[in-house]
Amino acid sequence: MPYFIYRMTSQEGMSLVKNLELITEMDSFKQAKQFARDKRAELPEGSNEVIKVMFAENQLAAEEQLLEHREKPILMEHEK
Repeated sequence: MPYFIYRMTSQEGMSLVKNLELITEMDSFKQAKQFARDKRAELPEGSNEVIKVMFAENQLAAEEQLLEHREKPILMEHEK
């Protein structure tokens, strides 16, 4: 399965609505991780863009995972 690298943006105050832009697709995790790090380093300070790497069967599955709403985990007292 390939690794998909996406650029994600969301408008201020609308964190549930995300715009996805597929940057590239790679077969190796090592290459995908390094590519994502390089792209993150290029982002200007204070940018609302996020670079994400997704491992999925196809592009549709990767986008569904990225758009999935996840609750913030509850921190236990000893984790604070």
